[in-house]
Order: sequence, then C-alpha cells, then structure tokens
Amino acid sequence: MISLMRDINNRTYKPSRGIAFITRKSVIREIFAAPFRDRVVHHLLFDFVADWWDNRFIYDNYSCRKRKGNLFGIRRMYHHMMSVSNNAAEPAYVLKLDLQGYFMSLPRDGLFESVRWGIDRQFAKNSFEYKTCVYLWREIIYDDPTRNVTKRGSPRDLADLPKSKSLFHAKKGTGIVIGNLTSQLLSNIYLDKLDRYVMYDLGLKHYGRYVDDFYIVHNDKARLIKAAKEINGFLESIGLKMHPKKRFLQEINKGVPFLGAVVYPFRLQPGKRLKKGLFKSAHRLYAEPRPEYDLERLERSLQSYTGMLEHFRNKKWRRKIELIRKTRGQLTA
Repeated sequence: MISLMRDINNRTYKPSRGIAFITRKSVIREIFAAPFRDRVVHHLLFDFVADWWDNRFIYDNYSCRKRKGNLFGIRRMYHHMMSVSNNAAEPAYVLKLDLQGYFMSLPRDGLFESVRWGIDRQFAKNSFEYKTCVYLWREIIYDDPTRNVTKRGSPRDLADLPKSKSLFHAKKGTGIVIGNLTSQLLSNIYLDKLDRYVMYDLGLKHYGRYVDDFYIVHNDKARLIKAAKEINGFLESIGLKMHPKKRFLQEINKGVPFLGAVVYPFRLQPGKRLKKGLFKSAHRLYAEPRPEYDLERLERSLQSYTGMLEHFRNKKWRRKIELIRKTRGQLTA
C-alpha cells in the first residue's frame, strides 16, 4: 500500500498485467481479472467520483447503483407499462433496444472526455483530488489490457467467443475490460448522454436502462419506430451502434422480456435463463447426481434460484421442482 501510494504521488503508477478468461454464465463473455494492486486503485477512483455521478444519473438507470439493480429495473418497467396503459385499460407498446459489442466499442477518447467533464465540476483545479483523478483515469482508460496478458481457459472457449465481444479484436482506440469496478462506472458515465437525450431531447419519459439494454414505453407505436431511428443516429454520433438483431417492439399484453423476467400487466413471470438455471440445478441435485458434482454448491444454487422465484408468479415452477425432488426420492427408495 505504501509502495502504491508513492507510485501514485510520484505519477509512476501503471496498471499491472491481468488474467483473461472466458465465462459462459449466463452468456459467453471475455473477462479480464485485474491484480489486487489495481483493484485498490479502482476503488480509490470510485470513492472519489461515484457519488457525484450517482446524483447526476437519471432515476431509471439501474445498473451497478445502490438500491437499484435487476429486480428494481424489472419493477420499474412494470410501473411504466401500467402508467402508460392506464392500468392496462389502453394500448401501450414497449421498444427494447441493445447495443452491439458495447464494452468493446466504447471510444477511449470519448470516455476520457466524459470523466474529465465531471472532474472539472467536482473538484477545484490544481487540487490534489483533481490532479489525482485526471492522472489515474488517463492511465486506466488508455491502458491496453491485452498487452502481455495471461490467458486461461481452453482454445474452444476462445473460438466460441464472437469477435465483437473480444478486446483482442477491438478497433484501435476503443474498448474497456469487463470485470473492473471502474468499467461499470465508465459504462454509466458514457451512456448518461443517451439517457438525457432520450428523456429530455426526445421527451420520452417512460424510459429505463440497465448497462446497454434499454427500453421505452409509449402508447403510440409510430412514435417508437421514429424514436428508434433517432436514437440510432445519436448513438452513431458518439461512436456506438444498436444491435441489428436485438430490436424488440411489442404490445405490453404479450409480455416483455427484461433482466431475467417477462413483464406482463398485473404479473411478472420468470424468464428463460432463470427457468433453465433452476431446472439444471434441480436435475443435477435430485434426478441425476454424479460423483463429480459439488452437491453443497448445487444446493446453494437451487436455493438462490428458488429465492429469486419469490418475486414472480411461481406456483407452477415450485410444483415442478417438488416433482423432480419426489421422483428422485422414489427412485432412490
């Protein structure tokens, strides 16, 4: 810690080399794990600036914020759907959009410009906090994490990862790692521009976002189609692209998938990933246990999934899990 303090004060600190690996839960992603020394710096920067930015962010920005998160975002979508439709008495539609290769396509110059804009408003120029934040943000944003990184995992994992999701294939001057505390904050900082554009410039108040997954609820379908074009143009102006295969426009009565749930008027249903994880854990624990399975870990996993079910309509799914458990018991007997 003393050595790190000296490096920061002497402006000789440089991010260390991390470990890159692939995770498949819940979708395939490339993760860079930073060494502990760098994580200390990430927390230092976060503690310096996060509260100021959090007070600036819109209410319906749900990702990586205190008292927000997945369940909060799901309930807010439900609130917007019921509000626009007058409690499902009138037609309403949801436009749901996603960004293509978001973390890999973030322009580093634009990121640094955004954090610098915030620093200019948070701290007095020439103060210790101001100089330290500018210096550390520059080192972290412009660091190339692929340089001399240690790779772990099988060649198959790397082969299965789309190039749009890998920093090793990112365009020069773009991309930040998935896995750092600073990356989550940078993600929110950069898309604060989008949040304000949609809510204040376009005047679409029933809007919410979780990382790069965002939605708008409106009673005019044509207005949402027009909004998609306007948003696409805005995103291109800041160096980002909408995902061409993840554009969703649907009437609320048909249900809207969002953050692991399917949101309907008057009810919330568990989404496909939640159900898949739930039944996978139950089958491994009860129906087909194997010596290589960690049964204690599977038990905790199943408890976690059933706990998540408490927030949705769940009687049918609980009955199915109980049937799997009883069937296993009969086979054992």
